[in-house]
Amino acid sequence: MTDAEKPLDANSLQAHAAARLQLYDTASHAVSRFVPIVPGKVGIYVCGATVQSSPHIGHIRAAVAFDVVRRWLLRLGYKVTFVRNVTDIDDKIIDKAAAAGQQWWERAYFYEREFTKAYDALGVLPPTYEPRATGHVTDMVELIGRIIDNGHAYVVRDENGEPTGNVYFDVASWPRYGELTHQKRSAGVDAAAEADEAAAVADRMGPSVDAAGGDKYNPVDPADASPDKHDVRDFALWKSPKPSDPPTARWRTPFGIGRPGWHIECSAMSHRYLGDMFDIHGGGLDLRFPHHENEMAQTKAAGWNSAARWMHSAWVTAKGEKMSKSLGNGLSVPAVLAQDTAWVVRYALGSVQYRSMLEWSDQTLAEARSAFGRISNFIERAGIALADFGGQPPREEITAVPADALPTDFVVAMNDDINVSGATAAIFTAIRSGNTLLASLAAESGQTGSAKGGQTGSAQDGAGQADQTSQAAADAPTIAGAEKTADGATTEDLLRNTLISVRAMLDTLGLDPLAEPWVGEAVGTGSISAGAGPSEHEVLDTLITEQLAARARARKTKDFAKADAIRDSLNAAGIAIEDGPNGSTWSLA
Repeated sequence: MTDAEKPLDANSLQAHAAARLQLYDTASHAVSRFVPIVPGKVGIYVCGATVQSSPHIGHIRAAVAFDVVRRWLLRLGYKVTFVRNVTDIDDKIIDKAAAAGQQWWERAYFYEREFTKAYDALGVLPPTYEPRATGHVTDMVELIGRIIDNGHAYVVRDENGEPTGNVYFDVASWPRYGELTHQKRSAGVDAAAEADEAAAVADRMGPSVDAAGGDKYNPVDPADASPDKHDVRDFALWKSPKPSDPPTARWRTPFGIGRPGWHIECSAMSHRYLGDMFDIHGGGLDLRFPHHENEMAQTKAAGWNSAARWMHSAWVTAKGEKMSKSLGNGLSVPAVLAQDTAWVVRYALGSVQYRSMLEWSDQTLAEARSAFGRISNFIERAGIALADFGGQPPREEITAVPADALPTDFVVAMNDDINVSGATAAIFTAIRSGNTLLASLAAESGQTGSAKGGQTGSAQDGAGQADQTSQAAADAPTIAGAEKTADGATTEDLLRNTLISVRAMLDTLGLDPLAEPWVGEAVGTGSISAGAGPSEHEVLDTLITEQLAARARARKTKDFAKADAIRDSLNAAGIAIEDGPNGSTWSLA
């Protein structure tokens, strides 16, 4: 168990904030209050990778999105069972393995390890269970048998009445088909027309992440194009092997030799690990139809309940087009990590709410780098300033902060369907409050931003510092067990509370720089646990603070040309200046 998964308190109930969590449901097209099926517990199943080739950030965006959802549920005090499957047998895997002279299972395992490495590098918590499709063929065969017995699937037989290995779901027999994506139900010619309409919808939505072949928007399973189907909408539950399929990719069943269809895998695995009904089924937006529509139908046709809520993360776009290998604009995770640190990439991937499209661009990454600079500089400076008061709070203290003790604006944003943009704004609001406290400490110690003040310099001469401290006390986030105010708390107390709050909020997004796997990561010349030591910071801060003081004097005498020249020279040196009501602060740009 990772430290992020540890319960907040062995005897605690859910945070009061848990009662206000609102999440979107794809089937209802509405945001509604989240109420778990079992009080205190949440079961989540997220469709994982089809391990045919290397992961790109289009794949990993969904993993990061649902990692944030999971972390917030943990922070709310829920015990979360998180299942993410691996599809390790598939037409694309078999065909690509054959073309490369590999065994299909060899290729699948190789790329499964690549995906795991990418998840780990980007701070995605490991799932509670990570089942492989090939490990659950028996479950799939039993499930298909239930669907057949209930009259919602049919076995294709040859001229001698023997099963061919092809089994199809009978869509016409299931009146509720379409309840997830609201596809219309019809048959015959009308069905073909509606299939075309569905394809047009898919066109507008964008291509599949794993699209292959000539039809990049709707990759067709050869079994789904069979003339043996009763209805164009019917889909394969079990497939007879192609002549090119190796003997190792075939299983003997009551309905013939073959291998599983794509959709049946998730129904079998989600039921195996989460039971007859679970709280959340997640995946990428491109899986809504046909994969999740078919999955919901076959699960319910077997006599089981499906997920209570379906959530879908939007995709990554590049210049307006959805990122996928078939479009030629896919960026592999190793290639992206060669250009930026994993923290920066994670921040960029999680920088917008999970249902919003994420445009991948130089600007997106530049904003993520800037965010790292502001965050890491504050955390490092605060740790230095608190050196005589225990320094950086330990990870155990950060992970123990419950949701109810976090700033209200952060909690409200996260409870609003995981609004990470609002949550990030709350983090930077707290950092600004922390910077004010650092400036106050520097003034109190008689140093205009040195060892205690770290890299924050104030252009004021110390006047009004009592007002600054009072305002910072009002702004300082509340931490459980530390409801102190300016009337009774020292500036160090307030700063430590703010530091804990900032790191706890970051940890909820998987971004606490002092957690694994981020410790020691650096951007430019800044690092929290590595790089320049405190003495270098003190020297640099002294030099820049002198410049800020000179700039403040120039502005006071209305010599704006000189003030602008000082600012421009600092900007040119990579120093970002932020002016506020309490003076000017600086950070590495």
